[in-house]
Amino acid sequence: MAVLNQKSVWDMIKDFRKNWRAFCNSERTTVCGADSMLLTLQLSMAENNKQHHGEFAVSLSEVLMTWKYLLHEKLNLSVENMEVVDHYEDIKKIYDAFLMNSNMLDLIDIYKKSRIMTSNCEDSEMMSPIQLRDFLSGREYREDDETGLSSPTSPLKHNRDNEKVQLVAKTIFMSYLNLLVNSKNDLALAHILNIPDRGLGREAFTNLKHAAREKQMSIFLVATSFIRALELGGKGYAPSPSDPLRTHVKGLSNFINFIDRLEEVLGETPNPSIAGGRILSIIKMLLIKGQNSRDSFHKAVEEVAQDLDLRIKNIVSSQQEDVALSTTDISPARPKSHAINHGTAYCGRDTVKSLLVLLDEEAASAPARNKAELLYSDENTIHHNGTSIFTLFRGCKFISWRINKWNKFWKCSSGQK
Repeated sequence: MAVLNQKSVWDMIKDFRKNWRAFCNSERTTVCGADSMLLTLQLSMAENNKQHHGEFAVSLSEVLMTWKYLLHEKLNLSVENMEVVDHYEDIKKIYDAFLMNSNMLDLIDIYKKSRIMTSNCEDSEMMSPIQLRDFLSGREYREDDETGLSSPTSPLKHNRDNEKVQLVAKTIFMSYLNLLVNSKNDLALAHILNIPDRGLGREAFTNLKHAAREKQMSIFLVATSFIRALELGGKGYAPSPSDPLRTHVKGLSNFINFIDRLEEVLGETPNPSIAGGRILSIIKMLLIKGQNSRDSFHKAVEEVAQDLDLRIKNIVSSQQEDVALSTTDISPARPKSHAINHGTAYCGRDTVKSLLVLLDEEAASAPARNKAELLYSDENTIHHNGTSIFTLFRGCKFISWRINKWNKFWKCSSGQK
């Protein structure tokens, strides 16, 4: 049953990607999988608590209780006799605003729109709301584990530690690729802004969030605009001497220049397989620089890069087979006459389409079983100076989310209660 439901989720995402215009306004909209949905809910609840109680904090038990309620409420399942936290509707608005401004759709939104599109199809085999709930909550995997057999702990500890390092390495790779495809994804940026160590910790993230509020832009665009202004020079372009981002010039320049390097490969390499391999290689070399080859993180990075490279090649091969069978809605149209660089634009879109499939596959992955580790564990125990997403956003002291009839946006505001 677990494998069946995961396949159904993947089929649903593939249908979304083929018909993306019916779901969203951007071809580069990315899918928010189960774990990212839970992370977003956690941040939304903590922000809501900040607004009402003055502290950016939320307990694991409250997050899990609200996660259960959210799944039922969004899937139109019964919420009778279910516990719900105060100000749930405010939390929901914050959650929806976060996704919209990050150019993401969660799996339930995709599912609901898919059901509308397939409602008149007699041969539709979509999963039921209960099956999607069980997949997102991880319930089906818990049932699979309930065999009644006791399992040893100490002999498996080493394997579990290796799996954790592998997961961290994979998260870093996927976050770089996600940001490359969808520059509005603040969640992906938070994962990698300071990996490897660029001196861009909580203070830098907080300053970026303040600037994002003032300019109503994504964090990445704020950072990019700041570095470009410095590079242009001159009094007419240079940021104010009192700009707090000046404290982080070296780290931000390092980060933006690295993303620029990835984008150059994306746009200038005609073959998506080669482009994907080069992008992964550049990320890999960045992560293992200065690391001991015997280090567990070094080994994990090597293995993850190799695995993702193979997956991209398989994706490209599958796409080429599809093109051979049909020419309808498979390859993007050639750029219009006003495009600045036809070749670069076309090559870039082909590679982006391949990377989107890779990201979509990850979004269809089963949720993490250890929710406490997913939500609260600082990742700096794995030799790469990481910090948990929650810790980063908690460093952004005053975040207020505003929603009006025409627009939804989130921002860091002044510290007045």
